[in-house]
Amino acid sequence: MPDPRLMAAIVASALFMQNLDSTVVATALPAMARSLGEDPLVMGVAITSYLVALTVFIPLSGWVADRFGAKQVFLAAIGTFTLASALCGLSGSLPEMVAARVLQGLGGAMMVPVGRLLLLRRVRKEELLSATTWLTMPGLLGPLLGPPVGGLLTDLISWRAVFWINVPVGLIGMLLVWRVIPPLPASLPPPPDLRGLTLVGVALACLMFAFETLGRGLVPPFLAEGVLLAGIVTTIWAVRHCLRAANPALDFSLLSIPAFRAPVVSGLVFRIGAGAVPFLIPLALQLGFGASAAQSGMVSFATALGAFAMKPMARFALRRFGFRDVLIWNAVLAALTIAACGAFRPGWPMAAVFVVLLLGGLCRSLHFTTLNTLAYADVPQEKLSAATSLYSTAQQLPLALGVAVASATLQLSVALNGREVAAMPDFTAGFLIGALLTLLAAPLAISLPRDAGEGIVAGGGARRR
Repeated sequence: MPDPRLMAAIVASALFMQNLDSTVVATALPAMARSLGEDPLVMGVAITSYLVALTVFIPLSGWVADRFGAKQVFLAAIGTFTLASALCGLSGSLPEMVAARVLQGLGGAMMVPVGRLLLLRRVRKEELLSATTWLTMPGLLGPLLGPPVGGLLTDLISWRAVFWINVPVGLIGMLLVWRVIPPLPASLPPPPDLRGLTLVGVALACLMFAFETLGRGLVPPFLAEGVLLAGIVTTIWAVRHCLRAANPALDFSLLSIPAFRAPVVSGLVFRIGAGAVPFLIPLALQLGFGASAAQSGMVSFATALGAFAMKPMARFALRRFGFRDVLIWNAVLAALTIAACGAFRPGWPMAAVFVVLLLGGLCRSLHFTTLNTLAYADVPQEKLSAATSLYSTAQQLPLALGVAVASATLQLSVALNGREVAAMPDFTAGFLIGALLTLLAAPLAISLPRDAGEGIVAGGGARRR
């Protein structure tokens, strides 16, 4: 069997492509808005439409991987994502862009969780932290290169090039997966929970539509409010169904595992706040500071540079402080770095902005590594498919919510202050809301046992169950 670190690095090619895509799109939003004749603040739908589609289809990924084979599904998912990227680059209007981004979301929904499943079923518990680090470090090259590459491509060629760059990456990733990673045999899982999948999908779509449109004048108020009510009712219905179904779309019984519950619940709130930052930073630098796309990209990449630098230090931090204390106190530090972004003003030296973003990247990277490593530590082998579906949903939904909350906060602040375009005080409001949400993750991690994850950090322990 290939070295788990090599498999992790290859699977991470999918994470690289996805993370590169998300960061370059954020940097290119103002240029996309000018080209398509849209308001830059409304262009957030180009991000949330992808994230919503991703979240809606993720619950099905575990069943599809079991039924048709994880390697085959992974290859098809990379191909779908690559094709959709090319279509995004050919879009001539916002509706066309949204449609292509939804197709990207379908590919991404199968790509990342199924790739993670390919790896998790091949590693032992004591290899989990090492494999997770190798999995996420190449994936961090995406956000590390995304802002400067996205800015340069936008300024020198076109915003369309930020999507076309995924095509060669996707083709190389497919070749490596085909040649190196051994297949997992397909099985005959129970029939999918179609009713649960439908309820979950409708609930998520309704909630995200409501968050994107409430109070922003994009649709009549009664429509946004009605869809919000439908989303709340459908969410309650979906949760009740999944708690009772024999083979639910989302297996909430996994939340009875403390080491899984804490990363899901605490991580969900943390990711909403953290998810606002990649959306706010490029817009703040371009609309508030007057920076070009290339300039904002070069400064924005400090966040990813900090994230990349933290990965080798994660093991030391977890050994020294433990999973519980890291999740509690690092949430506080991460919130402070996001709040500090709210103090940015055009008079600030770019070097000072760079340092703040670097520290924020360090904190958020440590938090994500801790969450992602701990989540699967105590999950039985036979529950891994269900766990990847539920955890991936809990990962992606808050990122979409973070963008929606940040975009809504900006528009509300602009309207309340009687401005036509967003100014730095409006971005301050967005950063402070993000900081508050991030801070709320700290008390949610207190219930985690103090010895959680000890076998992972120590490098010992038995093989996975």
